[in-house]
Amino acid sequence: MALSVSALVLFAILCIIFIRNKQMKIAHGIVAALFGFMLHETTVATSINSLLANLAHSISSITGG
Repeated sequence: MALSVSALVLFAILCIIFIRNKQMKIAHGIVAALFGFMLHETTVATSINSLLANLAHSISSITGG
């Protein structure tokens, strides 16, 4: 578990650096995807999923879809 948490933190830091430098390339996209896969296995995943579902529902109700 300690290894996956440290890898998650490393991927998060790399994603933030790449986005701030506005240099998102193919390799950076792979790092972002790995961050997403690592994040999916944590306990935060359910909170993020419900937040995104609520956001999508709010947007669809505003647009009438």
